[in-house]
Amino acid sequence: MAQLARLSQRIMSQRLDRNRPLWEIWVAEGLEGNRFAVITKIHHCMIAGASGVDLSMILMSTSPTSEVPDPVPYFPRPVPSSMELLRDEVLERLTIPFHLVRGIREFANETEDLLTELKMRMRAITQLLGWAFRGASETPMNGRLGPHRRFDWLEMPLDDIKSIRRALGCTVNDIVLATVAGAVRRYLVRRRVDPGMIDFRAAAPVSIRRDDERGKLGNRVSSWIVQLPVDEPDPLRRIERIHETTQELKRSKQALGVEMMMAAAEWAPAILLSLGAQAASGPINMIVTNVPGPQFPLYLLGAKLLEMYPLVPLLENTGLGVALLSYDGKVCWGFNADYELIPDLPAFVRMVRESLDETKEAVSLREVKPPAMPVMPADAVAAAKAAKA
Repeated sequence: MAQLARLSQRIMSQRLDRNRPLWEIWVAEGLEGNRFAVITKIHHCMIAGASGVDLSMILMSTSPTSEVPDPVPYFPRPVPSSMELLRDEVLERLTIPFHLVRGIREFANETEDLLTELKMRMRAITQLLGWAFRGASETPMNGRLGPHRRFDWLEMPLDDIKSIRRALGCTVNDIVLATVAGAVRRYLVRRRVDPGMIDFRAAAPVSIRRDDERGKLGNRVSSWIVQLPVDEPDPLRRIERIHETTQELKRSKQALGVEMMMAAAEWAPAILLSLGAQAASGPINMIVTNVPGPQFPLYLLGAKLLEMYPLVPLLENTGLGVALLSYDGKVCWGFNADYELIPDLPAFVRMVRESLDETKEAVSLREVKPPAMPVMPADAVAAAKAAKA
């Protein structure tokens, strides 16, 4: 498994061949325990986490006995010429105003209270720009990225997180973010940094894929910017603070700001798109994404899928990305890190498990309360005192 992790990080470090479709699938045979692994690498412009889960449902089956149909002959389209590419690009640019007008008209028709909706979206954009102008704290986990990556993973029972959720009345995502906050706190101490002095922010991608878009490829995702309470030593208080933050983010519709900027980027020139990407990565220290997967086993040509570890790409200046995928009663964590910025990635992975164990222990101690002392009526107390006298 250690060799598989090293092979995965080498594959993920290599740039996809721009002369071919932007995806690769590697099959690694001879894994211990009579197993094999499939390493799937797809450019993020093609899929996000939710559509990645949909793709796995297409590639695999819910039944261990599946027939393999005869392959359909594939005949690719001819490669477009330079003049055809230029023509298509010019036509696309010329039609931008018409697309904008049509989009505004559709937005107005679908919105019940147009003025309120516009105010809310402008407030979300203003809040997002405020984050961009107030950069996150510098930490040992942030800096200039190199070309090489480290990749590691962690598996834990989904019931461990669900039991905490039921006990505390929060969401699974709250527990995930609080667990990462506890691990970051431990890691900063390990790297000789006072976590009490750090404004640590995580980008938490939020899927905006509608029900009618399920099963389709494409990147339909927005994001929250969450301040992780790395200064808080109490694990239960960390979850409480995270829950308060995420509830406020839901009320403020912050994800709308990122969604609107990503929609505008589709029509923006390349230089503005580059500046926008830098602005988006400036206010954060880390990416933490949680994707719900199927809670039943999948099979590939009769072989049962045991684990599925996700990988999130790194934004500029962010040395570590954490991705989670729940599958068949398990939570599979994938850790993608810059090779130089995070030389001790296994230590951080261990701290994630320690952080969750700390929370589980705190919840169990809170649930085990000492029995209450019996309360005696006032007249009984007076009678007892008189008898004693």
